[in-house]
Amino acid sequence: VLPVLKELRARRSLEHEVLALHGLVGISPAMEKLRRLIRRVADADGPALIQGPTGSGKELVARAIHALSPRRQKPLVSVNCSAFMDSLAEAQLFGHEKGYFTGADKARAGFLAEAGSGTLFLDEIAELAPQLQAKLLRVLENRTFRVLGAPSDSRFEGRILAATHVDLDARSKEGRFREDLYYRLEVLRLRVPSLDERKED
Repeated sequence: VLPVLKELRARRSLEHEVLALHGLVGISPAMEKLRRLIRRVADADGPALIQGPTGSGKELVARAIHALSPRRQKPLVSVNCSAFMDSLAEAQLFGHEKGYFTGADKARAGFLAEAGSGTLFLDEIAELAPQLQAKLLRVLENRTFRVLGAPSDSRFEGRILAATHVDLDARSKEGRFREDLYYRLEVLRLRVPSLDERKED
C-alpha cells in the first residue's frame, strides 16, 4: 500500500507544480473547477475544445493539459489558425513534397507531422478556412492525412486540442463552421472563466 500512496502523492505534487507553472493558480471556485477539468481532460486523451474570452488563458490551459497527459514527453506544437497565409495554409498544416508548387525546393513536414504522437494545439480554430475544416475532420475521423504531393496517406498518432473565443455552436448553426467538426472537437470541452468571474484571484 505504501508504494501506491507514494505514487499518488508524487502525482498530486506533479499536478500542482504543472498547474502553478502554467499560471493556473487562484482560490476562486471557477479556477478550482477549471483545474479539476484540466486533470480529467488530460487523462482522457481525446480531442478537446477550450473556449473562453480573449486573454483568459486558453493556451495556458492547453499547455497544462499536455503537461499532465500521457503525451507529456512528446512534442507540443502550437498553431494560431488566424495567422495562416491563405495560399500556404494547407501546406503548413499537412506538409508538402519537393516541387509540389513553385518555390517548393525541398520537402517540408507540416504541423501534423511535427506533433507526431504528441499534441497539436490549434488556437483560434474558428478562423480555419472551410476546406481545411473538411480535411481536419478527416484527420479526426480516420487518423490519416495526405502530405501535398505524396502518393499515399500518412498516419496521425497525436492528439488535437483546439481553442476559440467565439461561440462555435452558434457559428456552426449559421453555416460558418462545419457542424460535424464542431461535434468532433467538443467531445471534451473546457470553458476558461473570464477575469470578471474570478475576482477573488
